[in-house]
Amino acid sequence: MKNLAYLILPCCIFFLSGVHKTSAQPSTTYARDLSSKHKSIVDISSLAARGNLTKLNPAVHNGLNAGLTVNEIKELMVHLSAYCGFPRSLNAINTFIAVSNERKAKGITDPIGAQPTAMSTTANKYETGKKNLEMLTGRAESGTKTGYGAFVPAIDTLLKEHLFADIFGRGVLTNLERELITVSALSSLGGVESQLQGHLSISMRLGWTEKQLGQMLNIVESNIGTEEANAARTVLTGVVASGTKPD
Repeated sequence: MKNLAYLILPCCIFFLSGVHKTSAQPSTTYARDLSSKHKSIVDISSLAARGNLTKLNPAVHNGLNAGLTVNEIKELMVHLSAYCGFPRSLNAINTFIAVSNERKAKGITDPIGAQPTAMSTTANKYETGKKNLEMLTGRAESGTKTGYGAFVPAIDTLLKEHLFADIFGRGVLTNLERELITVSALSSLGGVESQLQGHLSISMRLGWTEKQLGQMLNIVESNIGTEEANAARTVLTGVVASGTKPD
């Protein structure tokens, strides 16, 4: 099963193609503009997802200078493995190692930050992941499986147990920050508009605003390209028009 995870996990970007409209209010609302820290999260996520290691190196430097801790950036790169695959994630981690060595050579000591949370060895990971997913989407995960879950049950298990239990349960980053990483990566990859729609809906449900997500896409445009950013803007416009954002 462990080997299967390495092969199938990148497919999890095909998840959440249709989050239902919800009247739930966001648990947290950030300021009107993205902070320097959150802009750096978008910067690093978009470049890592596309594998642009040349630009990623200074972006990681800038992220540390903006206040991201070592463990927050490590966690960002762990999270990305579920959306752009292990190869891109591992390359990003190797770039981070190079940045860390450069900074240490200059006498810079960066804050390590909070440690990841260890999951209980007795926890039912499938149920834990299911509850985390319900918290994100605001809808119950019940009834007969359909779509990808019915066609390939193994992917449903991997999503619940690995992504939404193992990864989302690690802490260090908030769920809002994890969704910012996700939408930055999906927008940068391109061709996954259906899944991007679901995650933009979750992002707005949790508290990101249309303006903040627009700022995220401006960074994607600068890093990746106008075509990818405009495709994502079209999806964002549709999410806002459909009323899936919080009231």
